[in-house]
Amino acid sequence: MQVAGSGRSLSRCGLRGREVELEGLQHLIASVARTGSGGLAVIQGEPGIGKTTLLSEAVTRARAAGFSVGLGKADELHRIVPLSSLAACILHGEKPLLSGDAFADLARSHDQRIWLVERIAEAIEARAGSMPVLIALDDVQWADPLSLFALKQLPTRLWTLPVVWMLAGRLDPAGPAQEVLTAAAKTLPTSTVRLGPLSDAAIGELVSDTLGAGADERARDLLDGAGGNPFLVVEMLAGLRSPERSGETVPPGLVVGVRGRLRSLQPSTLRLLQMGAVLGRRFRFHDAAALCGRPSTALLAALEEAVRAGLLDDNGDHLLFRHDLLRQAVYHDIPPSARMALHREAANHLVRVGRQPVDAVPHILRGAAPGDEEAVALLQQAADEVLPVAPGLAADLMTRALELVPSAVPLRFVVGEQAIVSLTRAGRNREALSTGDRLLAGRPPTEAFSRLQAALGVTLWNMDLAGELRRRAETALSIGGAASEVGARLSALRALAMSRDDDLAAARGVGEAALRAAVACGDREAQVLALCGLGEIALNAGESAAALKRFAALSAVDSAFLPEEIVAHQHMDDFTSSARLLLAEGRDGAPRQAMLLWGQGQHHLALGRLADADTDFVTMERLEDDVQVPVQQVNTAVIRSQIALLRGDGEAARQHLATARRRLAVKPNPGNTAAVRFLEAVHAEADGDLALAVERIRQVQQEGFFMRWRLLRNQIDSAIRMALRGADRELAEDLAAQAGRYAASNPAVPTAVGIAAQASGLVSDDLDTLERSVTLLQASPRPLVRAAAAADLGQALLAAGRTTDGVAALADARRVFTETGAHAAAALLQHDLDRAGAGGHRVATAQRPVHGWGALTVSEKKVARLIAEGRTNRSVADLLIVSPHTVNTHVTSVFRKLSINSRVQLANLVMALPED
Repeated sequence: MQVAGSGRSLSRCGLRGREVELEGLQHLIASVARTGSGGLAVIQGEPGIGKTTLLSEAVTRARAAGFSVGLGKADELHRIVPLSSLAACILHGEKPLLSGDAFADLARSHDQRIWLVERIAEAIEARAGSMPVLIALDDVQWADPLSLFALKQLPTRLWTLPVVWMLAGRLDPAGPAQEVLTAAAKTLPTSTVRLGPLSDAAIGELVSDTLGAGADERARDLLDGAGGNPFLVVEMLAGLRSPERSGETVPPGLVVGVRGRLRSLQPSTLRLLQMGAVLGRRFRFHDAAALCGRPSTALLAALEEAVRAGLLDDNGDHLLFRHDLLRQAVYHDIPPSARMALHREAANHLVRVGRQPVDAVPHILRGAAPGDEEAVALLQQAADEVLPVAPGLAADLMTRALELVPSAVPLRFVVGEQAIVSLTRAGRNREALSTGDRLLAGRPPTEAFSRLQAALGVTLWNMDLAGELRRRAETALSIGGAASEVGARLSALRALAMSRDDDLAAARGVGEAALRAAVACGDREAQVLALCGLGEIALNAGESAAALKRFAALSAVDSAFLPEEIVAHQHMDDFTSSARLLLAEGRDGAPRQAMLLWGQGQHHLALGRLADADTDFVTMERLEDDVQVPVQQVNTAVIRSQIALLRGDGEAARQHLATARRRLAVKPNPGNTAAVRFLEAVHAEADGDLALAVERIRQVQQEGFFMRWRLLRNQIDSAIRMALRGADRELAEDLAAQAGRYAASNPAVPTAVGIAAQASGLVSDDLDTLERSVTLLQASPRPLVRAAAAADLGQALLAAGRTTDGVAALADARRVFTETGAHAAAALLQHDLDRAGAGGHRVATAQRPVHGWGALTVSEKKVARLIAEGRTNRSVADLLIVSPHTVNTHVTSVFRKLSINSRVQLANLVMALPED
């Protein structure tokens, strides 16, 4: 929705000509209060056009309508302080959403951005349960990265609640306001209010308001230069009204207008304003006094004059320029060289009085010169502080720090190492690699060379450059001279790279030696790298028990790797331990929540809970998109396509296949390539193109030997059936042999042993072996695997003329497929039963409808009923023992299927349902 216009004048001077825009915002406020669902509005325009005044009036009207209001303002010089922009929205007002202590605890959880946003959402959700809420942020173009991250998630997260979001900012097609709009547009109603120049009539009324009815034509002509900007009009009029005004013609423009107001001020007052302008729009009195070089008591008269002149406001804690354009006008009247020196002095002062490095950094960025090592140290400290919550900002700070260090100074390599780490954490791997290579070209000392190569190790691994990683690690190790901990990291990185090679025995030896070195020197990073490498080696060797041992040790060293331990338990068919770990850590507060959802999705998929698994993978995709860390995006699309095929949704399956192919083009590593090729084989078989299916299976086999274990461990029976149907016995026998080798390496895993027997039975067409596979798989916790083996046995029994036994086996398999929601697989078996003359065994396998209450899954119905009772997402998550993110995905799906957009509508719908 677009709202624009100038409209009739209002009684309030600051709102002259903005009646149409205000009416649009009033409509949004009333609509949210009436419907109980969210909405978002962005007010845009040039500086001084009236955004703040319009936003303030909308806030006033919302408060009068019974809204709980949180109003904040972003600040240009505080944009690197995490959550500083949203802080005022959350902490201030008559009824703050969070207490100061609670917010401080929240901000300390800076290494878990997703968790932090969820906590803010819960606070807003709790308030919205009793009254509608308005969250308003002015000057959004200066929002800090974490606040912007939250603003891109929260409107969508809370769209089913009566929450209005209003953002005001400058026009910028690619700016923060547009990012928030784009993120929210598909979920909730959004509107953009673009403020244009005031009409001539509105300007005339402003002139009359300020100068009275007797304003002369000279004043009116002068205001033509204001271009319809209300703030410029008012400030220029104030300059004209100044008793100290000279008789010369005042040129149009804000700086001149402000100068007209400043002429009558005492020199000390002007000096105070200039120092305040350097500190920012909002500043502390004693900080400005310190920059003036005078005690605060000596500047009380200057402060009083500045406030009396309408240039500053005093809220008790800070002084604020009444409008940022005022600050900018004062600031730009300071000579550039003086501004630079004052910013550097401001940084020194803030550090002296004990402020955090991140508070001094904005001044460092404006005032530091090359060779300023103190500035570099502050940038390093600030980057370290913000790295977990805003890695992109940390990378920018370290890039700037590196620019300040001359090329011949040894400090350059220390700063460069931190820059590489920050860039890598920010996902800017190519930039990290080029930065590292430039530093290495400077011929660093041996120790620095080794540290830089170790820092680049994770970068190269992220870029799927295992061969280059190994080469560099071995080169650094051969040169020697590295500290013990750096040597241990390089050895661990070498083992990690070798996990992709054929000689896994050699890789294991390197990894174990690296782990011993890491433990000996007590370096945690080296231990993590060594255990990662050893875990990867075990997985690629098909040794699930060894992989579990390594990943359990890894998660004990660093809990961020808990998802790897969870999946390793699943490879051992130990779903009891998998569930226990998911319950203990997976719901809340754990790092890498997207990867925890990957583990949860694999857990549900293995246990035949297809709908819940799909929900987990949908949620995981969203979280990975949110943090822009696409670790499992290809594999998620592959699995969702397979789930859709099992459920009989061919269109969705094809869409997911197309998505997987697009994502593969972005990250074409061996694992992703093999996964997509196998999915293409499954689709080709479903389409009747057996030649293509066999070709794709052969490509999987050739992609990487380790893919045999990682991809096909529980799907090899499907690949064998394709090979046999495509008359490629050699391929089928090769697949069966690898299933046997995997089972030999994992004798304690019932699924592995049972599938090996199933594979052998399929290739040899041996009924006894197939019967043995079904017996063995009775100990497997994977119902889809059991059903597939029973189906193979049933078809073999029918072929052997044992119709009764064959029908029983097929009926049992069909029952399991039906119970799990694999309706397409059940339908295929029903066709086999019909051909066997067992139509009497037919059971209802109707597809779930697309819309209405009947379209909801079992889990969605549980969530819907609990939400309809008035529960929050958090309380539902606690009750169902799932994450709030999963609940949010369920809620979104429920509202889509029921064609509703508020929790009030859901409550009414559920109340009208018959009792189950």
